[in-house]
Amino acid sequence: MGGADARIVRNTTLVILALVALRLVAAAFTPITFDEAYYWMWSKNLAGGYYDHPPMVAYVIRAGTMIAGDTELGVRVFSILLALPMSYAIYRSAAILFGGARVAATSAILLNVTMMASVGTLIVTPDAPLLVASSFVLFFLAKVLETGRGGWWLAVGAAVGAALLSKYTAMFFGLAILIWLAAVPKLRHWFLSPWPYLGGLVALALFSPVILWNADHQWVSFAKQLGRAKIEDFRPVFIAELIPTQIAFATPLVFILGAMGLHALTWRRAGALASRVLIETMFWTIVAYFVWHSLHARVEANWFAPVYPPFVVAAAAAANLVQWKQRQRRLVEFCLRWAAPAGIVMFAALIVQANTGWLSGYRRDATVRSVGVGWRELAAEIESVRARNGATCVLAPDYGTTGWLAFYLPRGTCVVQQNQRIRWVNMPEPDAKLLAGKLLYVDELRADGSALGDRFAKVTQIAQLQRKRGPLVVETYGIDLLEGAKGDVLDRSPPPEAR
Repeated sequence: MGGADARIVRNTTLVILALVALRLVAAAFTPITFDEAYYWMWSKNLAGGYYDHPPMVAYVIRAGTMIAGDTELGVRVFSILLALPMSYAIYRSAAILFGGARVAATSAILLNVTMMASVGTLIVTPDAPLLVASSFVLFFLAKVLETGRGGWWLAVGAAVGAALLSKYTAMFFGLAILIWLAAVPKLRHWFLSPWPYLGGLVALALFSPVILWNADHQWVSFAKQLGRAKIEDFRPVFIAELIPTQIAFATPLVFILGAMGLHALTWRRAGALASRVLIETMFWTIVAYFVWHSLHARVEANWFAPVYPPFVVAAAAAANLVQWKQRQRRLVEFCLRWAAPAGIVMFAALIVQANTGWLSGYRRDATVRSVGVGWRELAAEIESVRARNGATCVLAPDYGTTGWLAFYLPRGTCVVQQNQRIRWVNMPEPDAKLLAGKLLYVDELRADGSALGDRFAKVTQIAQLQRKRGPLVVETYGIDLLEGAKGDVLDRSPPPEAR
């Protein structure tokens, strides 16, 4: 490695370490989201699968809480630290596919300044480990291309298996790899080699706990996730959300570079055929599915996580390899110069807004309901009401409220979601003695009151408590005291997928 390349590696490492440190600071003081609280509860009862997703997010949170305890930082720390191996994988992928430390460094930094990576590794969802695993899928495929050694297919299988343990979207990697091998003449010999198939067996072996869990639970998770977009539900209105949300998640300047890079790769203006096709198949195969999905149901912005590794490599190629015309060159240079500062500013602004509401003048915004600002104070009030009334367990109507209550109430407090019991099938049943006494029911205040009158002899609203972010009232909760259960306290109706 020459002196210039060594400086690039050193500077890139320092930038990425600084970005990771910034996320760790933000993670320590930003209250967890309701999804994180829910997945944290998973992490206390590890299993081969869960109703909503495969188990990797629970493993990641469990590893973090072993490091930093059951705190906001503990839930997030391991996910954030995974950005380090992710960055290495992207750096090496770009270096192999398109050559040069500058392209590699640009890829790694651009990925880290996207909101998909900065917020996506801070807020721990299944997309966080999926993003990391996707980076290694690309890296190991690049190693197959570089070395021609069959053994690397085993690593590809391991990475795909880890991705499948994160989210079912990873199944599209198999199709993308098949298209890549078929589209590049010099790679077609792999169809006659045992190595890709052995790699597939590795992926299947890693994914097998999820299959076995589903087999034991009426295939409920597969049915839930794979049945989201139904052909008969044709609602093309959702497709209009795709590009605006991805501009925000990629950050505008990285999005421009990525779009220019994909265009350049398509028209053969950068890189060898095998490298170009690998990037395009890894990107467009999954994007094509989500475009189809958006014609039938909403596609959340974070679902695009697995396409970001090839996307930022395409962006780096656009920035460093393509000979653009003068006007386009100025645009590329502007985007490259300001992409990192813009991404950092967007991340910092989002964290400040989510925690304080200052930037919107304390008005509502997209973060206000999902980030648990005010829950620590609200939980203290709920605990005071519970203790004063002698309630032995706290019930909630949804998984988000259940997760927040479990995380912010004193450890060991009985907290149970009253319905949708399939979500908690991996956890021990709540103690029947605790459910036999007075119960507290926590739900957003509704005009029609509690819906549990048919299950209890007496339902009394004893408090109305507010969750606030600054002066903004986010939600008002009705606190009901439930007495005299008429039967089973919990609604054990099967989920729609199992009926």
